[in-house]
Amino acid sequence: MGAESLDRTDPTPRPQSLMLTFLGNYVVRRDIAVFSGSFIEVFGRLGVGEHAIRSTLTRMAGRGLLARHRRGRRMHFGLTGRSERILLDGEARVWRRGAVNADWDGRWTVLSFTMPESWQRQRHDLRSRLVWAGFGPLGNGIWIAPSRVDVSEVVAPGGRDSGFAERVKVFHGTAEEPTDVGRMIRDAFDLDGLAAGYRAFLERWDRPEPLPAAPDDLARFLWMMTEWLGLVRVDPRLPVQHLPPEWPAVRAQEVLHELRARYESGARAIADELIEFVPVPCPGLASPA
Repeated sequence: MGAESLDRTDPTPRPQSLMLTFLGNYVVRRDIAVFSGSFIEVFGRLGVGEHAIRSTLTRMAGRGLLARHRRGRRMHFGLTGRSERILLDGEARVWRRGAVNADWDGRWTVLSFTMPESWQRQRHDLRSRLVWAGFGPLGNGIWIAPSRVDVSEVVAPGGRDSGFAERVKVFHGTAEEPTDVGRMIRDAFDLDGLAAGYRAFLERWDRPEPLPAAPDDLARFLWMMTEWLGLVRVDPRLPVQHLPPEWPAVRAQEVLHELRARYESGARAIADELIEFVPVPCPGLASPA
């Protein structure tokens, strides 16, 4: 059954998100650059057209996420130091930390910041970085995260972020009485939105034959991992003992591991057959486009 038969009421993930999943599973740590035609062939299995793939490759190269490597008339794309860091962070979030925080030690990171009203862009940028790092807003410039977070990357000084570090204060500690931790979590984090994302994942994947219209296990694996990465990148790993009963991330993570065991070997065999590549220097030495 071809990729064109996929149910279009269930739209394919964005091409760049699929690309990052592919790179994280089949390119990172290999010091290779992949022929552009291989990307087209792989993502065509998910109904993503050639124009969308070429546009995605061009945009990612322009943003320093891919490095171009020409061999004769053929263009290949490899990782950069920046994209490798992003991919390794995603790998750690999925397989080492996971989505379920069942062993929380009760410690919080509390961050506060003040900025001039004219710093609207900088304020938006810092808030985006804080969400990425697992923080939620309590109001009045105070943000919390349910773990000990190293914020050095979040408030990295220099460049356009110059001045962040001087305007941020960070504390670590536990919540004391009369703090209602469950209520604080509900105030600072979008629990309904997080739960809805995991329930949508379960609706698609917690069934005997998930995504039956997909042509093979590579297509299923890429789709599943892309969807899961989208969830864990916005999930602050809240302590499960303070979450609503039957928190859907628990079952969703079980399904992820079950399906990984089912799909991974076959998906890798298909990917190895489809990928044409050339060896390149490690990403730290490759020159981005």
